[in-house]
Amino acid sequence: MPNPKPLSQNPHRLRERREKSLEAAIGREVRTQRKRQRMTVADLATATGLSVGMLSKIENGVTSPSLTTLQTLAHALSVPVTALFAGFEEDRGVMHVKAGTAVEIEREGTRAGHQYNLLGHIGANASGVVVEPYLIVLSESSDVFPTFQHEGIELIYMLEGRMEYRHGDRLFTMEPGDSLFFDADAPHGPEVLTALPIRYLSVISYPQSP
Repeated sequence: MPNPKPLSQNPHRLRERREKSLEAAIGREVRTQRKRQRMTVADLATATGLSVGMLSKIENGVTSPSLTTLQTLAHALSVPVTALFAGFEEDRGVMHVKAGTAVEIEREGTRAGHQYNLLGHIGANASGVVVEPYLIVLSESSDVFPTFQHEGIELIYMLEGRMEYRHGDRLFTMEPGDSLFFDADAPHGPEVLTALPIRYLSVISYPQSP
C-alpha cells in the first residue's frame, strides 16, 4: 500500500484567537465577497481607492476599518454594509445526542431487521456539505442488501460483529475496528452476516442542494 499524501489540514489546529474578533470576521467576509465577484485585490483597490496594502491588512483582520471604509467596500462589492458583519454573529450548528436518544428512522431501501439511528443532523450550513451520521444495527432477523446506491461519499466503522461488505465487485471482511471509505454511487451494502449482532457507524456526506 503506497504511503498516503500528508494531510493538507491539521485536525488538531486551533484557530487563532484573533479570528474571533470583529476585525477578522470582517476581513474574511471582504475576501469572500471579493472572490465571489471574481475580483483581485488590485481590482478592489482600483474600485475603492484604497491601497493594496490596506486591503491586505483588512482581509487579514489586522486593522479596524472605519465606517466610511466599510461603506466604500460594500459599495464596490455590491453588498449591504451589514453583509460584511455576517461572519461575526453567524450561528454555527451543533447537535448533542445523548446515549439511547438517537432517532430511529427508515431510509430508502431499509430492510427488515436493519435498525438505523440518526446520530445528528445539521441542515443548510456554510460548508456546502451535508453529513448524515448513523448507528446501524443488524440483528438475527436482518436481511442482507448489498445494492444500496446514493450520492456522496460514505465511511463505515465496525463496532461489533463480523460481516462481508460489498462495494461494486469487491467484498471486504469487516470486523471491529475496521473501516471502509468509498464512493457511495457504486452498489454497496452487507452481503454476508458472519457474526451477529452487527453494529457499525455509517457517515454519509454529499453536496448541499442549492
